[in-house]
Amino acid sequence: MAGQGYETIHIDDTRFTLNVRTYYFRAVTLLLLLLTVLSFSDNLFTNIGQKSNADPKFIVHGLFCLAWMAILFAQSNLVALGNIRMHRTLGSLALLIAAGVVVSTGYLFFAVWKGWDAMQVVGKTNRIFLLTFGLLIALAFLNRRRPDWHKRLMLTGTFFMMEPVLSRAFDPFDPILMQFTDSPVDTAWWVFFVVVWNALFASLFAYDYLTAGRSHPVTIAAHGWFCLVWSAIWFL
Repeated sequence: MAGQGYETIHIDDTRFTLNVRTYYFRAVTLLLLLLTVLSFSDNLFTNIGQKSNADPKFIVHGLFCLAWMAILFAQSNLVALGNIRMHRTLGSLALLIAAGVVVSTGYLFFAVWKGWDAMQVVGKTNRIFLLTFGLLIALAFLNRRRPDWHKRLMLTGTFFMMEPVLSRAFDPFDPILMQFTDSPVDTAWWVFFVVVWNALFASLFAYDYLTAGRSHPVTIAAHGWFCLVWSAIWFL
């Protein structure tokens, strides 16, 4: 079976390695959830009267995306706690939420941007990454009896949906940077954007190395596709 032998616990595993196995997915999914809440805190808490909060298509989209981050974190904890029965029970709900993310986001693309040429480079990559998210989550469901594949497909699929969160996460740095320069902060934004987004994938590569001594095929393929799409959109 492809992937067989990954994350096999050996008696000589260090406590650090065992802790990585136990806490990595819980920690990274918590980070994704907190980043989402923080990045959209204006919609959720501080500026709830803004125009988008009264637009049904944005409300539905936001609720599905937040629900996805929440259930991803919950599912990671259930596995870590050994509650596999509840994890499987919530799996069907997670699949429905993922479908809601794809449909609501796809409709948003259609309603806001009138065609491929009307979008900037980030919007174009997001359209491809939305399809990638849907495909990886479907593959995760089909591979639910192969835990090493299942959880990586779930996580990397979510990584592909992080652009709006990371873009918003940079907003607090705008006024700080503007104190030192009168020029646009696009360069700093791109550096932050590229470094942090790739760091998410890098954390999974590190997890693979620490737990198995080699990179998992899902991790390699997902990051390879990530780089390929960005390169194609940027240069072509």
